[in-house]
Amino acid sequence: MKTNLLRRNFLVVLGIDVLVLAAAWYAAHLVRFEFVVPSERLALLKRVLPIILTVKIVSFYFFDLYRGMWRYTSIADLLNIIKASAVSSLLIITIVLLGTRFEGFSRSVFIIDWCLTILFVSGFRLSVRLYFELFSEDKPSRVAVRALFRPLRKNRPGFKNLLIIGAGDCGEKIYREIRGNARLGYNVVGFLDDHPTKMGMKIHGIPVLGPVRNIGPAARSVKADEALIAIPSANSEQMRQIVTHCKESGLQFKTVPGMGELINGKVTVNAIREVAYRDLLGREVVRLDEVRIGTCLRGKSVLVTGAGGSIGSELCRQICRFRPERIALYERAESFLYELELELKQDFSDIRILPLLADIRDRRQLEKAFEASKPQVVFHAAAYKHVPMMELQPWKAIKNNILGTRNLIDVAKKFDVERFVFVSTDKAVRPVNVMGASKRAAELLVQSQNGRGQSGTHFMIVRFGNVVGSIGSVVPLFKKQIEKGGPVTVTHLEATRYFMTIPEACQLILQAGAMGEGGEIFVLDMGTPIRIADMARDLIRLSGLEPNVDIKIEYIGLRPGEKLYEELITEGEGILPTNHDKIMVLKGAECHLGVLNGAIDELAKVAREQDADRIKLKLREIVAEYQPSWQGEGVMKDVHEIGEGGVKKEFQDNPENTPRVASYSTGQVRDQRHEGEQVSA
Repeated sequence: MKTNLLRRNFLVVLGIDVLVLAAAWYAAHLVRFEFVVPSERLALLKRVLPIILTVKIVSFYFFDLYRGMWRYTSIADLLNIIKASAVSSLLIITIVLLGTRFEGFSRSVFIIDWCLTILFVSGFRLSVRLYFELFSEDKPSRVAVRALFRPLRKNRPGFKNLLIIGAGDCGEKIYREIRGNARLGYNVVGFLDDHPTKMGMKIHGIPVLGPVRNIGPAARSVKADEALIAIPSANSEQMRQIVTHCKESGLQFKTVPGMGELINGKVTVNAIREVAYRDLLGREVVRLDEVRIGTCLRGKSVLVTGAGGSIGSELCRQICRFRPERIALYERAESFLYELELELKQDFSDIRILPLLADIRDRRQLEKAFEASKPQVVFHAAAYKHVPMMELQPWKAIKNNILGTRNLIDVAKKFDVERFVFVSTDKAVRPVNVMGASKRAAELLVQSQNGRGQSGTHFMIVRFGNVVGSIGSVVPLFKKQIEKGGPVTVTHLEATRYFMTIPEACQLILQAGAMGEGGEIFVLDMGTPIRIADMARDLIRLSGLEPNVDIKIEYIGLRPGEKLYEELITEGEGILPTNHDKIMVLKGAECHLGVLNGAIDELAKVAREQDADRIKLKLREIVAEYQPSWQGEGVMKDVHEIGEGGVKKEFQDNPENTPRVASYSTGQVRDQRHEGEQVSA
């Protein structure tokens, strides 16, 4: 029955096209002869009409004009009509030229026929689409008609009047989607844009009411209920100004995410969300060498550890854009793993998604996972990252961040993985906490694998700072404190951190992984460091409140293991440029793998005893630049027994057990005890 229906529809379409094409051919003669066609020309017209129709129908068929659905006619269909008409006209001219040398034919008729064919065929198809847009049962016809012909009506029951900030491509796409989907419940009543040439113009009949700073009067004039910021390319300063104007107007407002946050760069209504702090960062859109990344990932088997985390999950989404054959999600948290599996299977149904509920600390589990997925590329994002928690329980950082990484390296070499990308952190640079020191030790392990002739695996490291919105980051903490009415707790008035968005970080990880030849430490351009105190104020204002008026900010002092400033480069690491303006590469000092593994074996023994102070001393043997913050009463006994003169001297010079803090701007190590005391609550 379905085949018969399709055949019947095809015959109907074919019949209509025959009539339209015949009409175009006859109309061309009418135009040429000023609507009085000589009888001899009329006879010739009828004689060649079957040839004309046959050539055009065959051309239309080969240009897929009978496979599209007319109700969805688009620019692509129009281009196919133009190409099919041009090819068929050239074929007809060739046949007439070879057969009659144009004897009895007017040459201009063929040009006129080509133009009229395009006009008639495309016009008829567009009229079909227009009919379905206005009167189809698939859409509420009355709402669609009103949306098209009376877009400025404001009192439709249940509909909110919407102002779109940004009269560009994004704003236009959002408007078309809102107009075509009545279920969204919005009526677009105007655009706002600061570009002087757009003011007073109209987009699909909707006026551009003026600049963004006039949002208050504009909203009152059209009785707007909400505003939508549709400028995904806006920088930090622009976003802050727009948000300020929206708040002053009293309108509720939302935003379209930045282009780097949109998978495949597609802007849709589904992407609209509340304005978040990451929008105020104004990070530039990352320029990716998609050909190079595609060569690295397309058709490959990829494994991501820590797949359920903030970085790991976004990394999986970005990897799937490049169409690997399969992707293995290695994660030990079942809920995160389950949610990510469902999401990827829905969004990337053509890619095999392999969820693996396992732990990198278990060597046997790793080997089984590699046997099942046979990965060619590994992204290692699994780690413990919470600084104060690792200070309290440093053995966990050793087992997960160091021993887990060594397990993964060994298994990757055993299964001849092509590329191994280790996701590191700026806290590994001159670390003052266990988490950073454990990540630096893992960096040394990864670096030591290259050029040893033991395997063909290319090992590389990507190092970057904080990501906004990640699990355990400061932004969710501040938001919770604001929701509870405060206070918002900031460690130090001058504490600064580097921040980037999760999608940007993951895109640059992929880029660096595709660029690496082995042994490199790639450092991502983190931009300008941001004061945590300023971030707290921005978040309070973004919530519609005033700092230290509605919500109090308290300074509580640096926590154990925290730096005042973060840095991305350690001593002895030379910076080299790459062909990507957002990525630098470092060549770190080589490390003897045998000695390193021996020291890590000793560290593992101490970790099993869960002796925090001894773990820190052993870590210092491996990571020379590590400046631990001491906790507990047994540290002097440990220093004396182990005989670590340098550590003992440092402890004696720093009797208040305060961590020394590295300054990125000066490259010097400074004591922050007094600064911390001055601002502590």
